[in-house]
Amino acid sequence: MIKAYAAFEPKGELKTFEYDPGNLASNEVEIDVLYCGVCHSDVSVIDREWGAMPYPVVAGHEVVGKVAMVGSGVSDLAVGQVVGLGWHAGYCGTCHACQTGDKNLCSHATSTIMGHHGGFAEQVRAKADSVIPIPDGIDLESAGPLFCGGVTVFNPLVQFDIKPTDKVAVIGIGGLGHMALQFLNAWGCEVTAFTSSEAKRDEALRMGAHDTLNSRDADEISGAAGRFDFIISTVNVKLDWNLYISTLKAKGRLHFVGATLEPLDIGVFGLIGGQRSISGSPVGSPTTISQMLDFANLHNIKPVIETYDFADINQAIERVRSGQAHYRVVLVR
Repeated sequence: MIKAYAAFEPKGELKTFEYDPGNLASNEVEIDVLYCGVCHSDVSVIDREWGAMPYPVVAGHEVVGKVAMVGSGVSDLAVGQVVGLGWHAGYCGTCHACQTGDKNLCSHATSTIMGHHGGFAEQVRAKADSVIPIPDGIDLESAGPLFCGGVTVFNPLVQFDIKPTDKVAVIGIGGLGHMALQFLNAWGCEVTAFTSSEAKRDEALRMGAHDTLNSRDADEISGAAGRFDFIISTVNVKLDWNLYISTLKAKGRLHFVGATLEPLDIGVFGLIGGQRSISGSPVGSPTTISQMLDFANLHNIKPVIETYDFADINQAIERVRSGQAHYRVVLVR
């Protein structure tokens, strides 16, 4: 039996829960959970913000732990190995995306927390192809958020061939944005932070931004017209996207990793005139996650975290739900 913490209703208190995972499949591993980040996506699933989910929900998809068991067909992971698990707990392995290296785009992928029990538990199971070895030197306590938020902002650098000479802006300096600043600075880019918080300006500069712009000041944003090669938006609120598009150079790109739920109100002439693009991306493939971990290790990139004991999981959930976390919350066993 696996002991876990589960939600039984939207916004309800998480309670202890036990479940029988059955026999370990030949392509699976079981992980003893040491740390697990609490992502806003966990809260969204728990609270049914993304649609109906069967309860109980065992969330937690930023897992760091040690391999406790390996299936008979697993040869690349070993008992005792330190590993991480992110948004996906397995892939089909046969679709076009899987066959061409984009497993994160697999339409049949198994979500770690949707229809599957995640890492708010003593153990979690996943297919071996979604479990990533963590290199020596990575700070394990803060590593969990790299497996979701970290790779979410790192993935576009790889997908769109961002160059060290590019001028890149980040909208929103929060759970995603503060990691984006660190990655982009280490990548070699000239980095600008769009933030509505005066308190975050100095912190943004310390974390890698070379400049800041007030995201609530239209005149200040207009003054950056034609400045950026790439803008990455990490926010989940509606903004004047046409104004931000005007700050792109010709052939520049506005890229979304934040889940803005309202439709985008965008005039097409702002795109056509400068041959600009709009795009979005999810988390990265296992290969990209491994690349990100190596890059983070090389450049000492770490999420800024607050820690809670697993026994205080409801306090941790409320901290994330409130939007006041600075910047990521991690459960510690």
